Amino acid sequence: MEKKHTSTAKGATEDSGVKGKRALVMGLGLHGGGVATAKWLAKRGAVVTATDLRSGEVLAASVKALAKTSTTFILGEHRPEDFESHDLIVANPGVPRESKFLAIAKKAGKRIENDASLFFASNTHPVLAVTGTRGKTTTTLWIAELLKKKYPDTLPSGNTPDNAFLKEFDRLKKAKPETPVVAEMSSWQLEYLPVSKRAPQIAVITNIYPDHLNRYKGIEAYASAKANIFKDQHEDDFLILNRDNEWTTFFLEKKPNGLVFFTSVKPLLKGQNGLFVRDESLVFRFDGIEQQLFSVKKFIASRGAHNLENLLAAVLAVKLFDSSVVVTEKMALALPSPRMRQEVVASKGRLTVVNDSCATSPDGTMAAIARFTAPAAKTHPIFVVGGTDKMLEFEVLAKYMKKHVAPDDLILLDGSATKKLVAALVAVKYFRGHAALLHDTLATAAAEAFARADELSGKVTVVFAPGAASFEKFLHEFDRGEKWNALVKKLLK
Repeated sequence: MEKKHTSTAKGATEDSGVKGKRALVMGLGLHGGGVATAKWLAKRGAVVTATDLRSGEVLAASVKALAKTSTTFILGEHRPEDFESHDLIVANPGVPRESKFLAIAKKAGKRIENDASLFFASNTHPVLAVTGTRGKTTTTLWIAELLKKKYPDTLPSGNTPDNAFLKEFDRLKKAKPETPVVAEMSSWQLEYLPVSKRAPQIAVITNIYPDHLNRYKGIEAYASAKANIFKDQHEDDFLILNRDNEWTTFFLEKKPNGLVFFTSVKPLLKGQNGLFVRDESLVFRFDGIEQQLFSVKKFIASRGAHNLENLLAAVLAVKLFDSSVVVTEKMALALPSPRMRQEVVASKGRLTVVNDSCATSPDGTMAAIARFTAPAAKTHPIFVVGGTDKMLEFEVLAKYMKKHVAPDDLILLDGSATKKLVAALVAVKYFRGHAALLHDTLATAAAEAFARADELSGKVTVVFAPGAASFEKFLHEFDRGEKWNALVKKLLK
């Protein structure tokens, strides 16, 4: 197989047609994405206004970050007239497409985009993009790490506070044309990608599970947003799908180009291109030619079976981008863990503490349970769980907990999702006649987890894996994770 992807879609421009336009950034936000968007627009000659329902006091840090621009701020409200008078509306990905204010802009014939669509329309570098429900951050990070061996300026970008699409854009000016961008993309970001009429040269969908059903009418609508990642792909582009995920059939029905698959469960079907496991080793197949790469036995033992899927997706994306890039067992074992995704944040004596704050769905919590209750983990895990409901179901998680987690090892942080989980746990007779104790604060939940750890002998791991959103008690999952880390530091003094 020959390397195929060295440049992005033809027709990309530097400013995406924003010079001289009146641009309204809807949702300044707390993550940094809105700030990055406003700076990008201002630098390219747009007249920028930022509007947000939150107050200037809450958004003080974001406002300060834009002090050197000529941005006008309308905070604490959205005004209908602003959506009629501006040429371009750039919606924060968190803004629902059904917003009445976006409807006003649409009726007025205004151009509506988000940071992802602006980036893709302007970018001239090859893009490998990752979406899915679980594993997209890890897969994105690992693709970038593996590519850096040959392309040291590889730019990770997208759905995280530290590397918002437009925040990192100007770094690409100094990079060689073949330097790749590795983008993590949420369903929210993908909602507007078709506006750019661009697509990543290599698109990865890690898996689909129920999520964000407080935003989407159902899982099919959620999956349809994910499908935008390959909508405008060309014939020589690649779409990487998880052969083991039931929603792969949904994407196949849309007849995408350049299909390749990964599977950790069983070999690929005859004639299918992709990556699979045979006799505990990775096997890469393309156009009927197979190449055995390396053993994954040690990787599974140290990183968990769920991370094998992320590794398969990452290695496959790298091989498709440039087949000459060598990936070894040593490199796989050395891959870093992303922040707040089963991240070990402290270790003292026989106690290990894990921050999995970005586990915002029941499936994420089950992945943590699977890893830390496995015999290979050689530890006694205690789980801190709970948060805000996203209209998800908890029956499967409850049954899984009953099988793998003792009631004494489950610490519950109160929230709307937690109450649903408790109801599901009661239904399966999990608590064995005992009342469920819900902690109102993360501090008391953490203190109980550490007290429980003190009662046990041998190695103990305290795992913070909420399995729910964060908004009732925290700004976002990263704020929640930082507060967990601060409590851990205090409790381990």
